[in-house]
Amino acid sequence: MRSLKYFFLGLFTILTLSVCAQRQDSIRFSLLTCAPGQEIYALFGHTAIRYENYTQHTDIVFNYGMFSFRTPHFVMRFISGQTDYQLGITPYNCFEAEYAFRGSSVYQQVLNLTQGEKLRLLALLEENYRPENRTYRYNYFYDNCTTRARDRIEEAIEGSVVYPDSIAGLSFRKIVHEFTAGSDWDELGIDLCLGRQADEEIGKRLQMFAPFYMFRYASDAYIIDKNGEKRPLVLQETKIVEAEAEPAEPGSFMSPFLCAACFLFLCVLIGWLQWRNRKIYWGWSVFLNVVQGVAGCIIAFLFFFSVHPTVSSNWLLMFLNPVPLFYIPFMIYFSLRGKKDPYHRINVVYLTLFMVIVPVCGQKINLSVLPLALGLLVNSVSYVLVWNKRK
Repeated sequence: MRSLKYFFLGLFTILTLSVCAQRQDSIRFSLLTCAPGQEIYALFGHTAIRYENYTQHTDIVFNYGMFSFRTPHFVMRFISGQTDYQLGITPYNCFEAEYAFRGSSVYQQVLNLTQGEKLRLLALLEENYRPENRTYRYNYFYDNCTTRARDRIEEAIEGSVVYPDSIAGLSFRKIVHEFTAGSDWDELGIDLCLGRQADEEIGKRLQMFAPFYMFRYASDAYIIDKNGEKRPLVLQETKIVEAEAEPAEPGSFMSPFLCAACFLFLCVLIGWLQWRNRKIYWGWSVFLNVVQGVAGCIIAFLFFFSVHPTVSSNWLLMFLNPVPLFYIPFMIYFSLRGKKDPYHRINVVYLTLFMVIVPVCGQKINLSVLPLALGLLVNSVSYVLVWNKRK
């Protein structure tokens, strides 16, 4: 009888320890990295954190990339760098279905965390999800869905995370170009906005703004705990959503550079017609000033008022600024009065100076800008030649 009592006591102890062990192993956190999509906001991919609790039958995704286009003044707020994103929670099956539907594969990196670190990470995410904390000011280089996920994981770890050596020779613009390859118009738009600072070499911490760079660094990272013991950050890597990317929509056969080259040809043709006919087509010059000035207003707004990083060091402001737009009334006045307009002589010197400075300013200028600047230069040169010929 006594031996039977000890038998049941031992069995109860074993079952209790087994349940405790199961509870300790029932929580799993993973870093999810999603392949790029077709939309401009999805070109770089996405990062989220998956939380699984087997005993509670919970499988959800903490997503720092939630936003709505229906937010009042969304476009203006985005341009000025005042876009607010939110931390959202999505059932994993919905998250998986969304990315499978859009044709984006999802990669999972199971994190090698202790039980205490898992509970701390869960508490941090739950605290972030409180209504007063879930909204944050988005910054596409320094504070985005990827950097937020990385920072919360690092905060939860009792020790420090050591990442592999930085990949040399990378800048924000180079990484951006990796993911905009094949999206020429998107790449041109981004290049027009980014300034010289986007071409400075950056280290691994800043490179992690891009989801797949974070994925690459996390793969070989390790944790050094308070006792000096080392363990890998990632236990296992799997592809949990196997999706075939949707065929890219056929873009316009007119690339930005080809369009810019056609513009240059048109300027040369009109300049030749003006010179041959000894006639100045001042309406053409007014049109060019409108286009240049409107584009310049956007660049100037980003330069002076936007809080986006790197846009305040944009040398393109020399070429694209509001001055031509404001000068239009004077241009019309000189044309109607038949007087010589000093604008074009100044513009010849100014645009020539711009093209001399571009190679040495330290900023990578999109190649499409060169034919555009040359076209405006040709228009001003033709004005000066026609005026001299007429007089």
